[in-house]
Amino acid sequence: MNSKEIIDAFAYVANEKSIDKMNLTAIIEDIFTTLIEKKYGEENAEKFSVIVNMDRGEIEIFQEKNVVEKIEDPLNEILLKDALKIDSTMTVGEICIDIIDPGDFGRRLINTAKHHLLNKIKDVEKKSVYDEFYNKVDEIYTGYVHQIQRNRIFISDENKNELILPKAGQIPNDRYRRGQQVRGLIKKVESSIKGLEIILSRTDNNFLKRLFELEVPEIDDGIIEIKAISRVPGERSKVVVYSSDRRIDAVGACVGMKGNRIQSIVRELNGEKIDIINWNEKPEILITRSLAPANPVNLLIDEEKPYAVAIFEDDDIAIAIGSNGQNIKLASDVTNYTIDVIKKSEYENNQEIDINDIDGLTDKMVNLLSDNDIKTSKDFLSIEREKLLGFKGLGEKTLDKITEIIREAVSKE
Repeated sequence: MNSKEIIDAFAYVANEKSIDKMNLTAIIEDIFTTLIEKKYGEENAEKFSVIVNMDRGEIEIFQEKNVVEKIEDPLNEILLKDALKIDSTMTVGEICIDIIDPGDFGRRLINTAKHHLLNKIKDVEKKSVYDEFYNKVDEIYTGYVHQIQRNRIFISDENKNELILPKAGQIPNDRYRRGQQVRGLIKKVESSIKGLEIILSRTDNNFLKRLFELEVPEIDDGIIEIKAISRVPGERSKVVVYSSDRRIDAVGACVGMKGNRIQSIVRELNGEKIDIINWNEKPEILITRSLAPANPVNLLIDEEKPYAVAIFEDDDIAIAIGSNGQNIKLASDVTNYTIDVIKKSEYENNQEIDINDIDGLTDKMVNLLSDNDIKTSKDFLSIEREKLLGFKGLGEKTLDKITEIIREAVSKE
């Protein structure tokens, strides 16, 4: 077989596998280097070089040989008279570059090389698929259910690449059937002895984030930013959003006209309830919004810890906590505050501090409160503001100061 026949045979196999010219060139060079090592020994391989020209259909193999008058090492030496046929300027002791005919390797070795080619092509294919999907990590990908197992689902794409959706990545109320189209987030790509594993997830927070980016153009344009996401997959999510353009309502844009945008996401997540929260730099506002649908009557916040206690009407406490503690957990996640909730009645029962024992209240303030039959912090906090302002000598500024002092004392208590 001449060089062109060898390249044509290799190119036919490569074309079947969609291997490009550059990769095929590197593979052929590598294969012939291996053939040289087998035929001439690894210790002599460094004296050979292989150059493949796909356009001209040529494989050139060069060997460095020492020019001698008498051959003692036939593999690495060449007679002067033969060297002069290659280069008329050669002299004894110089290095002559001899050209090896690829056909000298014989048909058997060439066929072995074709088997090596198939293995090399498989490696290139694996590397190509790995690179393709590695660059798509954290992106949404679509495929079709191929095989359903108890703890995972195998999904194939249009190029017959296999992806895995493990049980942990499935939304609990997901139901699958063969041939069904499935969307998921490419969570990770791993190459191991078992082969290439492309792992999908539908429960990851970033899956919800990417769905919002697909449905809400303002997010993709950078006008609206998703500040935080927390999920109980398939049941409830909270998403904190912020608009850099005051003219655009972040929550409204995410909901869409007649709720079309958010409903599209909810359908993808099989009815998962999604609370969209307008971000605010003030923790008391952000925490209050994040606790929806419950509305606290008061908040006690320690920004250093960070920690917050939300006080609710007794009838609202179950809503505030949510099913299996979901609402309070999700609110804590998206605000980065540890949030505890307490009934208003319990809170008020813990406010029995004698006003004479509260640091910060002046004698004048204490007397003013005592004259109006207010003996404890609980007495004060249980009276409506309008009624307090009706007390003689108690103006708005004084009332605000007394309220701040008493609330701080109760909070510390």
